[in-house]
Amino acid sequence: MSEEISRRQFLKSGAMSALGLMVVPSSVLGKAFGHVAPSDKLNIAVVGIGGMGHANINAVKETENIVALCDVNWNYAKGVFDEFPKAKRYWDYRKMFDEMGPEIDAVIVATPDHTHAIIAADAMTMGKHVFVQKPLTHSVYESRLLTKLAETTGVATQMGNQGASWEGTNLVCDWIWNGEIGDVTLVECATDRPIWPQGLNIPEKVDKVPKYLDWDLFTGPAKMNPYNEIYQPWNWRGWWDYGTGALGDMACHILHQPFKALNLKYPIKAEGSSTLLLSACAPQAQHVKLTFPARDNMAKVAMPEVEVHWYDGGLLPDRPAGFPQGKALMPANGGLTIFHGTKDTLICGCYGTEPFLLSGRTPNAPKVARRVPTSHEMDWVRACKESKENRVKCNSDFSEAGPFNEMVAMGVLAVRLQGLNKTLEWDGENMCFTNIGDNEEIKTVIKDGFKIHNGHPTFDKTWTDPVNAREFAAELIKHNYRDGWKLPDMPA
Repeated sequence: MSEEISRRQFLKSGAMSALGLMVVPSSVLGKAFGHVAPSDKLNIAVVGIGGMGHANINAVKETENIVALCDVNWNYAKGVFDEFPKAKRYWDYRKMFDEMGPEIDAVIVATPDHTHAIIAADAMTMGKHVFVQKPLTHSVYESRLLTKLAETTGVATQMGNQGASWEGTNLVCDWIWNGEIGDVTLVECATDRPIWPQGLNIPEKVDKVPKYLDWDLFTGPAKMNPYNEIYQPWNWRGWWDYGTGALGDMACHILHQPFKALNLKYPIKAEGSSTLLLSACAPQAQHVKLTFPARDNMAKVAMPEVEVHWYDGGLLPDRPAGFPQGKALMPANGGLTIFHGTKDTLICGCYGTEPFLLSGRTPNAPKVARRVPTSHEMDWVRACKESKENRVKCNSDFSEAGPFNEMVAMGVLAVRLQGLNKTLEWDGENMCFTNIGDNEEIKTVIKDGFKIHNGHPTFDKTWTDPVNAREFAAELIKHNYRDGWKLPDMPA
């Protein structure tokens, strides 16, 4: 390819899509940020490599350079370390950034939820492109911060909700935007997760930290808890200090279609309920209701106020009228979304897969949503190599993923504040609840002391002391980080 071909011409030609994984000359792609290898391959560092991080690596390793690997559990990470013997190994991502910053173009973050924001924010302020596993962050404030940092730094961003790049999501959007089901005022979503233990008392046993694990680094900005083997490497999802339960695991795959197709942003009301709510561990099952205000109408469909319901832990919405008897409401992929429209009902699985109309009609809607010809990860690689001025945003770029993740985090807030026994009113722009009084208090169960003795049940719950509800909510919205850990300031 001639180097006289302009980058804009190259992209307009559609050649990028056609070439897929081919290497393109730097004169075409540009070098807007960071170090670019002579081969025009990205030099990628990965933080959190034992789980989904490995899957993300597999999606990019054939065409890009994996130059640094970081994990706090070197036993869990051993297979990936062995696969990339030339990549430098680190326990602490901060040391990795200090030593290798100039050599790194982009960073993949696949750590537990509570460390996503601080790692990604540090990378972005260094001018590094970031791919961050879902959920994007642990809190509303962290999501807002990454959204604004993406705007101010100009780096390429992507959240790891891969269904955002799949055809199911595209079809859901195309059909709704074309008015195929009419106006939507109710959406119901569900998952069969969690499949890890939840609803657990705080472990009373203190285990010895194994040599292959740095517990202090795993804890990161969260409060320091005594180590117990139940937390790591995978079951951290069910513990509030580190994870966000089934919402953080699956809502990013299941709620994304309503968020995108209905042009949602911030809810105005939130309600939550669950099985026994414990102070440290997510409940076994939850129901969340979020209310969103009316949005600007589209050309072929109105966008009235809409309720979005979330169910997990085995809970399901009612079967819609006309849904086939004997057919499972939730597909085998563990997710369900039902759009109730004024003309028809649209149902799809996790990631928006296999959408269909309850009427049996097959829409013939124009393809409006952006299609991704490569993988979710490689679309991000493509965006990294484009200049800020000419970049085509990824399908889960932080300009979308950030506000969307606030919706996911809001679900957690609704559940954890259910003890206030009210519909919470939310001011999205200012990230605060407007109907929690100055003197309201809230308490949560620390330990469920239920026992059966001689055939007789006894109920002996241990509760936290009552705390100021506004202060408790504020901490959930914006976490107080442990000493030694700090986010960059929120951009104006």
